[in-house]
This record gives sequence, C-alpha cells and structure tokens, in this order.
Amino acid sequence: MCRWAAYIGQPTFLEDIVSRPGHSLIHQSHCATRCHTAINADGFGVAWYGEKPEPGLYRDVMPAWSDPNLRSLTATVKSGLFLAHVRASTGTATSRNNCHPFVVGHWSFMHNGQIGGFDAFRRDAEMMIPDSLYPQRKGATDSEALFLVALGEGLEADPKCALERAAARFEAHARERGHAPFLRLTAALSDGVRLYAVRYASDEAAPTLYHRWSETRRGRAVVSEPLEDDEGDWQEIPPGSFCTFEGKSVQIEPFAPALWQAAA
Repeated sequence: MCRWAAYIGQPTFLEDIVSRPGHSLIHQSHCATRCHTAINADGFGVAWYGEKPEPGLYRDVMPAWSDPNLRSLTATVKSGLFLAHVRASTGTATSRNNCHPFVVGHWSFMHNGQIGGFDAFRRDAEMMIPDSLYPQRKGATDSEALFLVALGEGLEADPKCALERAAARFEAHARERGHAPFLRLTAALSDGVRLYAVRYASDEAAPTLYHRWSETRRGRAVVSEPLEDDEGDWQEIPPGSFCTFEGKSVQIEPFAPALWQAAA
C-alpha cells in the first residue's frame, strides 16, 4: 500500500513534512513500518497551494528517495496546505499520470488502499464518471476514478456525502463482481481552504491514519505513519471516520457508505 502525508497551518517548507523528519515520507518510501509493503517506489507526487486557487503539482515515476529535483523543491517551496504521496502500485502501470495526488481545478486528492477486483468492473467504473469530468481522466487507477466520481457526486457542495456516495458505488461493484477486501480507503483531499481525510474499510483492516498539531509550527500534519518515533502525541483516527481540518480545528464525523448502498 501507498504512504502519504498532508499538512495544513502556517506556511512551512515542504521538507518539514516530506523529507526532514526521522520517519519522513521519503523515509517511508523505502522503510514503511505500518503497511504490508515496506517499499513504495512506484512514483511520487506533491500538490501544494499558494497564491492561486489551483494547486501546483509535481509528479514523477522515480522512487522518491532518488529524485534530487524533489529534494530541491521541498527545500525551497513554502505552503500552508499541501498533499504528498509515495506510491506502491496495486496493479496499474507505473506512469506519471497514475501517480498521486490528482488535481481537478482547485481540488486535490490522494488515496491509499484498494478496491477489490477493480479490473473486473473497470468499464462500469469508467461509466460512473460524468461526461463533463471524463476529459480529466488521465490515468488508469481506481483512485483517480473514485476521485472523479466523487466530484460528480457533489464534492464541491458536500465533501463527506459525495465521497460516501462514490465509495458506496465502488464497494457495491466490488461486492457484485470483484473480491474481498472490497474497499480499503484512507484518503486526503482539499479544496485549497480546508483539508479533509477519511479512514474506512469494508473489513476490519482499514489502513492507518494519524494527525498531530504542532504548536511550534502552528500547523497540523495528517499522515499514514507518525513522522517521528519520539513524538507521543500523534492521535490515531478511528476507522469509519471523515475528518475536516481548518486552522486548528478538527471535526471528526462517521463515514458510512453503507447508508448509500441501497442507492448505489
């Protein structure tokens, strides 16, 4: 599975999350400890917000630890809201278009997890993407398809319900034509103002997700794995949760695709 980290707060250098901590995202790309795959070398990406509504985006297929351009970018770019991801492919090709985060307009999205048997209903998933959004389908991953379907379900107006509806539709297809685990999902997404995160699984093995507020940095990190072993105040997000982070505030609500299953 993939690893990712996101940040919201006072502007900080991207390297403060991506590369500088002892168990940074780059360290996790070759030495993850809380997932099935320790090596995440099938590409990486960073989306960061600045003075424009749309985020900047940098993605490549190299392992994150071996790209000097990534280290240069993270050392010089400051942002108050960014998403970073290292990829371990679950079957689709290693290509730049398949690397997370995905960006459409001012929205950014990244995912860790799996949709069981996606290849068996890939065409059905493609058909769920509205015609107006289909030109944004650049890659072949289930993650990008889920993002575009969520946009079509009303992500702009109600992120939680839109993602619940999209997840319900994918899980219903996985149960009908795919295989277990039907849906495992931790994801981060942003509209450029707020940071959202979700942790969910159709079984008892939801991928890990943590968050921590730093008084020194005046910001919050949301991560697949804690960034420092000696920081004991990382808070684990419970399975079945949808989180909204804005400023210092945290709102955690139930995430329940099952409520929409009948309509899926």
